[in-house]
Amino acid sequence: MLTSHTDMNAFSLNSKLIGAYASCGDFDSAELVFQRTTNLNIFAFNWMISALAFHGYPEKSIGYFSLLQQSRTIPNKYTFAVVLKVCVGLMDLNKGKEVHSMIYRMGFESELSVSNALIDMYGKCGNTEYARLVFNVMAERDIVSWTSMIYSYANMGKIEESFILFEKMRLEGVIPNDFTWNVMITGYARRGDCDTAFMFFYKMSKEGLTPDLVTWNAMISGYIQSRRSTEALSLLQDMLNAGVKPNEVTLTGLLSVCGLIDSACSGKEIHGLIYRLELIANVFVASALIDMYSRCGSVEDAWNVFSFVPFKNVASWNAMIGCYGRHGRVEHAIKLFEKMQYEGVLPNEVTLTSLLSACSHGGLVEKGLKIFWSMESSYGIRATKEHYACVIDLLCRVGRLEDAYDVIKDMPIEVTDSIIGAFFNGCKVYARRDLSEKVAKDILQMDLKKPEGLVALSNIYAAEGEWENVENVRNVMKDKGFNKMPGFSWL
Repeated sequence: MLTSHTDMNAFSLNSKLIGAYASCGDFDSAELVFQRTTNLNIFAFNWMISALAFHGYPEKSIGYFSLLQQSRTIPNKYTFAVVLKVCVGLMDLNKGKEVHSMIYRMGFESELSVSNALIDMYGKCGNTEYARLVFNVMAERDIVSWTSMIYSYANMGKIEESFILFEKMRLEGVIPNDFTWNVMITGYARRGDCDTAFMFFYKMSKEGLTPDLVTWNAMISGYIQSRRSTEALSLLQDMLNAGVKPNEVTLTGLLSVCGLIDSACSGKEIHGLIYRLELIANVFVASALIDMYSRCGSVEDAWNVFSFVPFKNVASWNAMIGCYGRHGRVEHAIKLFEKMQYEGVLPNEVTLTSLLSACSHGGLVEKGLKIFWSMESSYGIRATKEHYACVIDLLCRVGRLEDAYDVIKDMPIEVTDSIIGAFFNGCKVYARRDLSEKVAKDILQMDLKKPEGLVALSNIYAAEGEWENVENVRNVMKDKGFNKMPGFSWL
């Protein structure tokens, strides 16, 4: 075109050239043509805005929208639909409101695609009320409008509102599509109402629609969260029979179930499926496999998986270190930790929790203390309540209760059930009632923001039959305005 001296302004050739470069991801060339074009039209702006958004550059996309606002070019409905999607990508509700204001001023709110994009933006950015206001004033609604609004409520955990809209949509003659059904199934499954989710799942299949991978994963996840392990594993077989291939999300969730119910047999079957699906190289799947074998007591199988993984991330190392620690192979855990650092993998909070726990169970007090006190200087990790609980347990197991008391006294974070429980248990084992009473007095005087420490103290007094002290602790909790959620049983 350049060598033949083609008139680039004719037939909007500049805009089409910008579109060609932008859609192929060659933004340097697209921007060069954009800058050299004197009479930019809306199509040139739309191409840059949409292509940048599609290729993962939402900030640059918004930048071109701002440039459009400064020019004399008038945006169209496609511009607004894309920009609202960019606001979702940025999770920028304020920018979304600005765009909505512009849409209203220019009279584009009556456009179906723009209204749908507004509902989607408000819903995904967490403002269901604004989404409903847009939905209510729409003169025309299609399946996208209804589904976006249903999703908005489900995303906020308001599944009853989603159900009302779902039924109302059907009464108005709008037939739900597979995505609408998926939203309802996922919403109920996430809430743990697996029976209702399965009812929708069954109805969807009966109406000739095929549940997709997301729906199957939601159902399986719902059963896992509801601790209905057998049904979760059974769904995997149904999924395979339906011709839907599980992915890493499906399999990592089910492996956690096998670990919880100590079913190495089911875990090995899933392991075989992972090989057949060629997902063994996935670090998250491999880490879940290691953890599953660890929980089922098969350290050798866990090590075999760890050794086979070609690319290990910190989760893989953590799983194997945790496995060794759980089964008392403390020296192996420490050596693996050292090897991890040698290979340039930086430990995280979970790594150090696993290592401290291993030292505690193995009685390696000095090694554990050395790791704990050097956490921030050596690894840049500030100690959390989990780390403190491990080190208190470490000291109490060997009777170093004064040292444990000093750690509790100087803690920069609040005491928790596990910390206090470990300390009082140590005091009981080593007959140090003086220290337990000292800590109890300190806890009662602490300006706690959460009731965990006081609840633990009350429970310990109750276990000793010291009901007067229990009453004293309960009175302190009332004075501080703490309300403990009552426990309940499904039985």
